[in-house]
Amino acid sequence: MKRSSGILLPISSLPSAYGIGTFGKAAYEFADFLKASGQKYWQVLPLGPTSYGDSPYQSFSTFAGNPYFIDLDMLVEEGLLTKKDIEKENWGTNPRYVDYGQIYTSRFKVLEKAKKKGYKDALGELSYFKKNNPWVENYALFMALKKHFGQLSWQEWPEEDIRLHEKAAVEKYTKELSEDIELFEFIQYLFFKQWTKLKKYINDLGIEIIGDLPIYVALDSCDVWAEPQFFSLDEENYPVEVAGVPPDYFSEDGQLWGNPCYDWKALKKDNYRWWIRRIEGAAKLYDVLRIDHFRGFDEYWAVPAKDTTAKNGKWKKGPGMDLVGLLNKKFSNIEFIAEDLGEPSPTVVKLLKDSNWPGMKVLEFAFDSGESNNYQPHTYDKNCICYTGTHDNATVMEWYKDAKKKDRDYASKYLGISRSEGFNWGIIRGGMSSVAILFVAQMQDYLGLGKYNRINVPGTQSGNWQWRLINGEITDELAEKIKAMTVMYDRTKLEKEPKPAEKTTKKSSKKSK
Repeated sequence: MKRSSGILLPISSLPSAYGIGTFGKAAYEFADFLKASGQKYWQVLPLGPTSYGDSPYQSFSTFAGNPYFIDLDMLVEEGLLTKKDIEKENWGTNPRYVDYGQIYTSRFKVLEKAKKKGYKDALGELSYFKKNNPWVENYALFMALKKHFGQLSWQEWPEEDIRLHEKAAVEKYTKELSEDIELFEFIQYLFFKQWTKLKKYINDLGIEIIGDLPIYVALDSCDVWAEPQFFSLDEENYPVEVAGVPPDYFSEDGQLWGNPCYDWKALKKDNYRWWIRRIEGAAKLYDVLRIDHFRGFDEYWAVPAKDTTAKNGKWKKGPGMDLVGLLNKKFSNIEFIAEDLGEPSPTVVKLLKDSNWPGMKVLEFAFDSGESNNYQPHTYDKNCICYTGTHDNATVMEWYKDAKKKDRDYASKYLGISRSEGFNWGIIRGGMSSVAILFVAQMQDYLGLGKYNRINVPGTQSGNWQWRLINGEITDELAEKIKAMTVMYDRTKLEKEPKPAEKTTKKSSKKSK
């Protein structure tokens, strides 16, 4: 990775006429904006299908793609839908926020119509897609079964044999639910077809995609249902231990995430092939992988599954360099980023150093104590990624409004921010000018947006993952301003203007009289 910068914007946050961002026109335009801004990276959130709560960190599959991101206008161009098919559906009324309840109903209606029109003609390409993505058959069956059982979590399915993924039951339901299975396979085919085309366009501009990989998978996922042997489950496939973090200054009860912990012994015995397949799948989507909750590779907080808080959990040893070293060896073509936020233990610090992965620095954490800390730019070494804030943080201007006056004053003094410059631009300058190998800002911070414009508030169950750009908010003038700062701090190079061709005049062959 060379000294560079990028912008964090989820696909869901792109503008579109159909309630949520997609792989359509706005995505290509944002890629052009990144190019014009001198940016080398577009960071997105996980692209998987979301479940209850709409969080991209709780997905039905670690391999599959989100049906919401399939661009409907492209399907119209291919003749799989008509304009009337999509215009008669309700996609929500507020262009700033996603209405997930509304688009869930509308989206699958139109995708079913697309499948009826296009499935037979796509059989050849679909067969090739399935051959190269063997996970899709289990996933499509899993989603068809969820539909069959009224969207219940697989742990609540009333028929024990299919809940336990027994072979005879799998064969039975594969036949009985064949039509729905075809639908979910076709949806994945469309997703990857559109994403592959978009990613090539982005890469051809010299821009790479940074993707997030949650360290854990959701309990209600095809991953756990189909391969329970790799998770901390009992003989009936109910969780024994679930993930979280212990009580701290911010939470007396800790955080109970509910994801099943891994059975690291079983994974090691299988030579970590599940993890290798997982990274292979992610490598089809992204160029750089940010591993969320990197600490879990060193040690993880395991909570008894029946507990209602994280208080009674215990630290248990993770795979450490045994797995991290294997990933480095197997995936030398992929760059990793370690999400190491929080108070790392000495063993986590050592694992990060041994991995040679860059860790993370968040500027919003640098000024909330009035004291020197390792989030302040003067403490950085080059092998780190500096963020204004992540998807879990307030925007810079919301932080400014809510912060204590002494913290605002400290940040302004530390970075020399003037009123004419603007606080958000001063913070961005602080990150741009740092020695961090990569600087990433949220799009909202470049726009100077405040309250009600953040992506997620951790610990809350509603109102998250909804924020979107509005058409017209990103401009050529903004791109020029971003590029000027990016060039100033040597995170991109000014492209040299081609020299004008020298004018040549032919001498007359005639002699003057």
